[in-house]
Amino acid sequence: MLSDTFLSNLFLSIKLVLAGLLLSFLSGCFSGGVIKGDNAPHPGVRAARVLPVQGIDISRYQGEVDFRAVKRAGTRFAFIKATEGGDYLDPAFVRNWRASAEAGLVRGAYHFMTWCRPAEEQATWFAANVPNDPYSMPPVLDLEWNNHSTSCPKMPDPEVALEQTRIMLAAMEAHSGKLPIIYTDINFHRDVLAGQGLENTFWLRSVAANPAQKYFNQVWTFWQWTQTGTMPGIVGEVDRNSFYGTDDEWVQFVVTGCDPRSLPVLGPQGRCGSIK
Repeated sequence: MLSDTFLSNLFLSIKLVLAGLLLSFLSGCFSGGVIKGDNAPHPGVRAARVLPVQGIDISRYQGEVDFRAVKRAGTRFAFIKATEGGDYLDPAFVRNWRASAEAGLVRGAYHFMTWCRPAEEQATWFAANVPNDPYSMPPVLDLEWNNHSTSCPKMPDPEVALEQTRIMLAAMEAHSGKLPIIYTDINFHRDVLAGQGLENTFWLRSVAANPAQKYFNQVWTFWQWTQTGTMPGIVGEVDRNSFYGTDDEWVQFVVTGCDPRSLPVLGPQGRCGSIK
């Protein structure tokens, strides 16, 4: 007869083998074994992780992205870096723009504003490189202080920055026919944008708390809640984002290009698409 010790060791070995097989199977379900998550989760952004509509933002730093794997992981949208300043085109933009659409993601292009070139030049550069696609999200203007840059550390007075911002927003709206989205961080919002009555959709960076706690109760539509996210189809870390609302509100945004909460005001002005 087999001893109790032998049987115990046998059952333990079987359990370990089965556990290993299960882990291998689960890993194989994801591109490269990467699981959708966050390498450095912060408890202050727990609410963002459970919102139903999730997305990413990417640039050349994410390398070649498998957008089909990204989509299979439940991702609904992608903001893609297009241009910066008046002469820089992200080398991955064309590839990312095409591949994200082929995978069925809702996509949008963003321009990183610098303070060394006039807004008019930057707007011309953006329009020359970003297709006017009626099925994409509104264009995004990325607004941050960039005073640590080695190529363009200029930091203008807030009044000048606001003037240049308004010029750029108007030009992007004229090019796309859609009200641009503003992406910003806490410092630039505090110094330049807060209290200016801008009617644009806001996409806010807040990696430790709900944006409402950090942005003077600024109404937000998109929340960038981590820069250490993980995602099947992407090697390394990626920024992860959430849309504020429900699936129905997401559909309204995609169709109209405007936050559903702003439709009663902006719709009659002709600044949003119509829901048929």
